[in-house]
Amino acid sequence: MTEILVLYYSRFGTTAEMANLIARGVEEIPGARAKIRTVPEISPNCQAVEDSIPAEGPPYATLDDLQDCDGLALGSPTHFGNMAAPLKYFLDGSSGIWFSGALSGKPAGVFTSTSSMHGGHETTLLTMMVPLLHHGMLLVGIPSREPALGKTKTGGTPYGPSRYTGGGNDTLSDEERLICRALGKRLARTALALKHNPVD
Repeated sequence: MTEILVLYYSRFGTTAEMANLIARGVEEIPGARAKIRTVPEISPNCQAVEDSIPAEGPPYATLDDLQDCDGLALGSPTHFGNMAAPLKYFLDGSSGIWFSGALSGKPAGVFTSTSSMHGGHETTLLTMMVPLLHHGMLLVGIPSREPALGKTKTGGTPYGPSRYTGGGNDTLSDEERLICRALGKRLARTALALKHNPVD
């Protein structure tokens, strides 16, 4: 079975909702399954501040989860045009995986949410890609042939799914939902293909 790790940080549940939709898209593809994981809050001096087991929701990710995946969907709310510190803290601890090359040649995609229309959707997605490129991952976006990408009036970009939560948008739009699922399906198909024909 080809496994896609859907790894995210979510403070208020918005990004978590997107992660669940991406996981649904993954599991629409025969032979693929999603593993959903999150990361704990960190303190101002960059230490994890929560119990080792979350009170609710998915478990916290381990470096083994990251190393062993066949593909990755990485999600975070927008914080000044970049990923949130808890997710960056987790990735900063992945040097051993980088040295081993365990993620090289595997597909990855990114997703984000923000409460303002011009709050940094695209810069967050682009900056989230940088550590994945260092790991040698192959980036998967949303192609222009995805109909929802041309119709969305809220979130959604070629670089990955995004969600706009401002202006009373308490739920994901239909287009945002479709774009999330499209990323999951594309990651799963790509991971299956690369597993049989690796590029490294």
